[in-house]
Amino acid sequence: MDKLFSEIFDLQGERITLRRLTQNDADSLSELTRSERVYRFLPTFLFEKKYADTSLVISRLYTENIADSLILGVFADSCFCGLCELYGYKAEHQSVSIGARFLEKYWNMGIASELLDIVADYLSQNTDIKYLTAASMTENIFSGKALAKKGFELAEENVPDDWGTDRPVPTNKWCKLLKAPI
Repeated sequence: MDKLFSEIFDLQGERITLRRLTQNDADSLSELTRSERVYRFLPTFLFEKKYADTSLVISRLYTENIADSLILGVFADSCFCGLCELYGYKAEHQSVSIGARFLEKYWNMGIASELLDIVADYLSQNTDIKYLTAASMTENIFSGKALAKKGFELAEENVPDDWGTDRPVPTNKWCKLLKAPI
């Protein structure tokens, strides 16, 4: 990931901010990682679940994990509401994937939609990324609706994928063109 981003950036939208997590965010991150409802539609191998101690997760997030992904906290009115992750950078395809997870009390508030807009705008204006991709479990219809609403096209449907479970998970693959190919 360090080849895509030379620095960890903050992004500001109308209602939300994306920024680096600090030790002050450990309790809120712990609340998120303990939520079974949040993680029922997510892979089992996410970095924030790697260590039981969220302070340890945060201390290693921007050193140990930065080569594979960039995870930023999502904040609404200065309150932690979830995580945004950019991962799977492919220089040869000029693509990167996005994923997000939010505390339940922030579901259905348009935060995911604003997040997708902010990140897409940043990537299209500040990087050479042409394609923003995402994956969602087929049964997670709300993520699919949010992605479609923000201009992501369903590229593959019901694809068996390894999400760290005992069997492949039916997954939808999404893609959004950020810049027209030259």
